[in-house]
Amino acid sequence: MITAAWIGITVLFVISFAGLIFPIIPSILFLWGGFLLYHFGINPNELSVIFWIAMGLFTILIIVADILANSYFVKKYGGSKWGERIAALAVIIGSFVFPPFGILLVPFAAVFVIELIIQKDIKKAMMIGFATFVGFLSGTIAKFIIQLIMVIWFFIEAMI
Repeated sequence: MITAAWIGITVLFVISFAGLIFPIIPSILFLWGGFLLYHFGINPNELSVIFWIAMGLFTILIIVADILANSYFVKKYGGSKWGERIAALAVIIGSFVFPPFGILLVPFAAVFVIELIIQKDIKKAMMIGFATFVGFLSGTIAKFIIQLIMVIWFFIEAMI
């Protein structure tokens, strides 16, 4: 039973990191699934209150980092609200179109076209499209680092 739980935890953690490449996968839910599987399936007394509070704060940080990174870079390069919205939608669509490259190419192309229509300036539209690319990468790197910290902290708590 314990071996099956550890396999389940590992699978949940791996899926959470796959969510960085396929944004349709709710990474944070799979991370929490691993924590809760350990808590309810292996040892309900092992993970400290500080761990649970920190994981809650990290969860908020992941959500904020994702939203702010994309929004910041699109705004910084003069993107419109439509550009921001299309970028978010295009990341999801892009995860199904030519994965994993679609999550980079589809948002870039979609934002480029939208901003070209709105701004009527090809150079500016290209810069805003590139900003979408940079924002996505920045948010993904931040989420990867935060998720890695969460998983490492989990294993430290679970193994000590």
